[in-house]
Amino acid sequence: MNSTLKTLPDHNGFFVPAVPGGHPSGRRCRDVKNFSRKFLGGSPGDGHGTQLNRGYGGRYVAETLMPLIGEIEAAYDDARADPAFQARLHELQRDYVGRATPLYFAERLTEHFGGAQIYLKREDLNHTGAHKINNALGQALLAQRMGRQRLIAETGAGMHGVAVATVAARLGLGCVVYMGATDIERQQPNVQRMRLLGAEIVPVHSGTATLKDAMNEALRDWVANVDDTFYIIGTVAGPAPYPRMVRDFQAVIGVETREQLLATQGRLPDTLVACVGGGSNAMGLFHAFLDDAAVTLVGVEAAGEGLESGRHAASLNGGAPGILHGNRTYLLQDGDGQIRDAHSISAGLDYPGVGPEHAYLHDSGRASYVAVTDDEALAAVGLCCRLEGILPALESAHALYHAGQLAAAQGPDQVIVVCLSGRGDKDMDTITRHLMPEEAQA
Repeated sequence: MNSTLKTLPDHNGFFVPAVPGGHPSGRRCRDVKNFSRKFLGGSPGDGHGTQLNRGYGGRYVAETLMPLIGEIEAAYDDARADPAFQARLHELQRDYVGRATPLYFAERLTEHFGGAQIYLKREDLNHTGAHKINNALGQALLAQRMGRQRLIAETGAGMHGVAVATVAARLGLGCVVYMGATDIERQQPNVQRMRLLGAEIVPVHSGTATLKDAMNEALRDWVANVDDTFYIIGTVAGPAPYPRMVRDFQAVIGVETREQLLATQGRLPDTLVACVGGGSNAMGLFHAFLDDAAVTLVGVEAAGEGLESGRHAASLNGGAPGILHGNRTYLLQDGDGQIRDAHSISAGLDYPGVGPEHAYLHDSGRASYVAVTDDEALAAVGLCCRLEGILPALESAHALYHAGQLAAAQGPDQVIVVCLSGRGDKDMDTITRHLMPEEAQA
């Protein structure tokens, strides 16, 4: 794998693969030696990408939102350069979120597979129980800095909604969370948590009543309430600069992992593994290692009932480039280009698209993407519980399953780090029905 990746920053926030004529405008690509320093976004442009051929990202939004997105981008760039903003963010990460999270050696899982050493980056130990609060906190501080008094969010598994409701309560801001009716039914504990935190929950019944549809409704709200509302997107998708912002706020995962492994082992990992729905936890883990060609990056999508069944949520393994929710990326589509329904036992992976930077990493070859079925993820939940006493979220279990397969095929000198993106309390009803059906019927 080449240590230098070719790419071209684009003023509309496109990731452009290094291929002949690869830039959407036909301009020649140039080398960027420090790939990890490259950000989505830049100064506002027309954002519609009518000349786009191979780029990912961009701004495909209503004209009424273009000035607002430009304002958000300018405010974010200003905040990134402001030591006071960074100090406040760091203070709350440490004292409120509970960072740094541990890098835990999973000794019994390692023994079970008999190969590579398995480490778990314990994002499940954050306040609220997942990585989602890293991004929610950063964006909420930005909203407060911009004078916005109302936060809105979409949520699937409920963890992003809980995180936004949590930081809204902490900062004294209003909060409205859009959630598909299907997800409300399967994630009741998180629904009750959000309500207890003071959030208004808006059920979404359109479409498949899952994450995609919740995001559609949140975008409609935002268009109608641009003056006082800040939309906290929960993953590395959406119109630029959202993928960049979310990635930057989640990058603490990889920064800590790098520091922790160097401090304890004096080396970098051989492989990083993380689940990918939209892909924010994976991007957070990967980002600090993008320039380290010897570190293999593996994203794990949801294969659902199997890729061949068509009932899955694996956009990179079973989709094609298209436009959804303000950005161009890989999407699940039918022959007419219409968005197909996604399926996963995990509500947080049940999305028919993926973040545009993952699309770029996929095409460039810097990261590889595999898919794990519902049954395989459930098996990983049971194994992790029995061997480590840790209940992983169903999302994280997809990554755990694949990490186990990798570990079994590698030697003991190899080090695999898995992002344990969240805890599985929220999934107990689903887990009980599938792994303990007798108790579910009692």
